[in-house]
Amino acid sequence: MSKDKVPSVGTLDRPEDLKDLLKQDRGEDCLPCRVVGGGAFIGLAAYSYFSGQRELEKNRAQIIARKSVFGMRSRRFGIAATSLGLAWLGVWRLFL
Repeated sequence: MSKDKVPSVGTLDRPEDLKDLLKQDRGEDCLPCRVVGGGAFIGLAAYSYFSGQRELEKNRAQIIARKSVFGMRSRRFGIAATSLGLAWLGVWRLFL
C-alpha cells in the first residue's frame, strides 16, 4: 500500500492566494490563437465604428426630426464607446 500525501491542518487552514489560483486556471494559450482572437475583436471594433457612423449619417434627418432625448451626439458616443470596448478586448486578448 502506498502512502498518499495528506496535507496538514496548518496548510488547509490558511486561504490560497487568488493570483496563484487564477494563474493555474488560465492555462497556456498559443500565439496564433491570441493573434486570431485579438485580431477578430479589433476588426469587429473597426467595423462597428465605421458602419455605425455611416448609418448615423444616413439617418441623420430622421433622428433630428424625432427630437428624442438621444440625439446625434449621444448616439455617436454610444457607437464610439462600444467600439472602444471591443478594441480593448482585442488588446487584452493579444497581450494580457
